[in-house]
Amino acid sequence: MPGVSVRIDQDTYELLARLADALETSVGEVVAIAVRRLRQQLIGRQLSLPLAQEELVWLAADLR
Repeated sequence: MPGVSVRIDQDTYELLARLADALETSVGEVVAIAVRRLRQQLIGRQLSLPLAQEELVWLAADLR
């Protein structure tokens, strides 16, 4: 799979490498897991926000 390089500091790389060892996977996979979890957290925060007025109107619509 083609990839790209990302510059990170040495301490962060070492932490990623330790996590990869603990999870028995690659550094790239640890980054992918972390990004997915951060994205899920963001989606969760967005879903917990109050609905906008147009969303409330749409939800109350009679779709019969």
